[in-house]
Amino acid sequence: MSGVMVKPASAVEGTVTVPGDKSISHRAALLGGMAEGETRITNFLAGDDCLSTLACLAKLGVTWERRGSEVWLQGKGTANWREPEDVLDVGNSGTTARLFLGALAASPLAATLTGDASIRQRPMRRVTDPLKRMGAAIIGRRNGDFVPLTIRGGGLKGYAHRTEVASAQVKSALLLAGLGADGVTSVEEPQVSRDHTERMLRAFGVPVTMEGRMVQVRGGSRLRGQTVAVPADISSAAFFLVLGSLAGRGEIVLPEVGINPTRTGILDVLRRMGADIEVLAKREPAGEGRATLRVRPADLHGTEIAGEIIPRLIDEVPILAVAASLAEGETVIRDAAELRVKETDRIQTVADGLRGLGADVEELPDGLRIRGKKRLPGGRAKSYGDHRLAMSWAVAGLLSQEGVAVEGMEAAAVSFPDFLAVLDQIVKR
Repeated sequence: MSGVMVKPASAVEGTVTVPGDKSISHRAALLGGMAEGETRITNFLAGDDCLSTLACLAKLGVTWERRGSEVWLQGKGTANWREPEDVLDVGNSGTTARLFLGALAASPLAATLTGDASIRQRPMRRVTDPLKRMGAAIIGRRNGDFVPLTIRGGGLKGYAHRTEVASAQVKSALLLAGLGADGVTSVEEPQVSRDHTERMLRAFGVPVTMEGRMVQVRGGSRLRGQTVAVPADISSAAFFLVLGSLAGRGEIVLPEVGINPTRTGILDVLRRMGADIEVLAKREPAGEGRATLRVRPADLHGTEIAGEIIPRLIDEVPILAVAASLAEGETVIRDAAELRVKETDRIQTVADGLRGLGADVEELPDGLRIRGKKRLPGGRAKSYGDHRLAMSWAVAGLLSQEGVAVEGMEAAAVSFPDFLAVLDQIVKR
């Protein structure tokens, strides 16, 4: 599917049901595999990353099956996980790698984690170093900073950890390890990162204490299988929020989108830029809020995106950069150095991609400076295997003068397998 040409749209109109939340799907599957008893997950995201999580669980002896958009797991507890006979391949999923490191640290077995070429370049030391201090034995490339990594868990001691950068993956890994540790494990962050793990641990019967930017668990807690209803992913909805805001005519309705407050930075920033977004029919089943979002065209203007809001929209920066390139005035994104160690160096690849489409972009050490234009000419842009870049360039193509040829559009399958088909249903030319 490389080299897909996305032509300009004159209007967008329709209701879009985006896939289940990727972060929540990962955690529901992993906690279901760690729990005792049956776990049922509805609206599970069957994208490449989440399927990697299920595949790793199967190698640990967890039985599961997919029934349409549902996943059913039969957990026996981490103490009864089977030592895998082969390596655990996380594919392109950093979430799978880091969360499994924490879960495996709590289990008395040995396992080796690896992944694709991109994952093998993504640093793991922020997880492996504190796990070693808790008592896990971990060896791997460059003193345990890169996969392949071999871990032998068990015998952990509770640990108080302060992170230098807010990271839900690091926090989650240490909390999962803490479940198998002797004593209390706590994680304190400089800003609050997404809290899906904390919410879901409570749903699975684990007491979780939260005080400001600190969260803690006590070792020995047992997880009980649950039913988890996964909301639509706001990170996937973000592409349609930007498209609907900048399209010439029409409106887009997005039902059942997750509105966890640690994830709604995209709504706050787009509204600050002048977007016309309504939040309707709010409800909160099983601890995760959701709502219908309705977006209509608006005149957007530049803004500053920095500080505590960055962890609440870190995955949405590529599509926000597209919005900024078409907004009046200047947008500055700072405090986002974390983007340099995602699926790609998202600061560099976003800057290069937008410049190739005719945008006025300056790369900063920790972000971007973008001076908006009324319309981008278009051209060619590479995804570099990054799903969020692929979808961002497709939206840019719809909003451009001449269209965009997206190289590597197949990367969208990581989080939104039917992305192009959904676009075709709502785009008017």
